[in-house]
Amino acid sequence: MIATVDVTIRGAGAFGLSVAWACQKAGATVRVVDPNGVAAGASGGIVGALAPHVPEQWNPKKAFQLESLLMAESWWAEIEKKGGEPSGYARTGRLQSLPENMLHLAQERGVNARTLWQGRAVWEVIPAQDGFAPMSDTGLLIHDTLTGRIHPKQACLSLAAAIQAGGGEIVQAAPHEGHVVWATGWQGLEELTAQHTRLVGAGIKGQAILLDYDARTAPQLFIDGLHIIPHFDGTTAIGATTERDYDEPFTTDTQCDALLAKARTAVPALQDAAEIRRWAGLRPRARTRAPMLGAHPFRKGEFIANGGFKIGFGMAPLAAEKLTHLILSGENTIPPDFDPIKSL
Repeated sequence: MIATVDVTIRGAGAFGLSVAWACQKAGATVRVVDPNGVAAGASGGIVGALAPHVPEQWNPKKAFQLESLLMAESWWAEIEKKGGEPSGYARTGRLQSLPENMLHLAQERGVNARTLWQGRAVWEVIPAQDGFAPMSDTGLLIHDTLTGRIHPKQACLSLAAAIQAGGGEIVQAAPHEGHVVWATGWQGLEELTAQHTRLVGAGIKGQAILLDYDARTAPQLFIDGLHIIPHFDGTTAIGATTERDYDEPFTTDTQCDALLAKARTAVPALQDAAEIRRWAGLRPRARTRAPMLGAHPFRKGEFIANGGFKIGFGMAPLAAEKLTHLILSGENTIPPDFDPIKSL
C-alpha cells in the first residue's frame, strides 16, 4: 500500500484511469478505487471509434476534441512504453459513404478542415474503393486522416499497467485520501440526478458485435450511423446502438442482428466473417451532451470526470491533463461548457 496518497480516483474506466495517469505524471501519488475492477463498465466495450466532430460551426468543444485527438498518438505511446501493454491505438483514418445530396457539404467541410484542423489532418472526397470500404452509389467516399481507433478494454488495461508501473495503486476498496475525483460513469450520473431537481445525465444503452475479420491497418468505416472498426488484434467491431429506453441494460437482442445485417450489406467483405461475441452496456451521457469536468457540484472540495458517452476515449488525453492542472495547482483552463456546476 502507498504510505501517502495525493489523489484518490473513484472509477477505473477511461476517464478515471486517464486522470490517474496524468496526476501521476505530474508527480502525485495516486490510488484508483473500483469495486468491479478495471474497465468493468462502458470502457470495457468493443467499438473504440475516436472520430472527430465535423469541421464546421466551430466551438470550444470541437476545438478541445481536436487538440485531444492530435495529442493521442504520443500520449498512448508513452503509456504503452511505461506499462508494456498495448492500447490498440492507431490513427488509421476513416472512410464514410457519401450520398449525392451531401456532396457539396462534404466538399465545403474539406475546405474548412484546411484551416480548422491546422493543416495537421485532411478531410477530402475521394473515389470509391474495392475491398474493405463502403459501397457507394455516387462512386465517391469521404476520407479523413484525423480519426483514430482504440481497443477500449485493452486501452484501460494499458493505462492500469502504466499506473502500477509508476507506483500507483488500483484497488477494489479504500477510504478517501488526498484529493478525490469521481469518475463513476452512469451510476455517478444517476447519483447526481437523485440529488438534483432534474435529470443531470443517464446511462444510454449500446450494443455491438465483434467479428473475426483482420483489417488491422485499414481505415475504419462510418456508414449511415454505423461504425466498423478494425482492431489491432485482427478483430473488427461493429456498433453501436443508441437506446434511451430498454428493459435489459446488459443483454443483447435482435438489434444486434440488425447491426450485423446492415454491416454485411454495406461492406461485402464482411459477408463471411465469423462472429466472436456480442456486447451490451450503458454509456454515461450528460444532459448537456458535453463531458462534466471540474469541481463536483455536490461534494465540496472534490472533483468529477464523467459524461464521456461516445467521445470519452477521444477526449480523455486532454481532459485528464486539464483536470490534473485544476486538482494539483488550482489552474482551470477547462472550457466553461464542461463545468459540472453549469451543467446542472
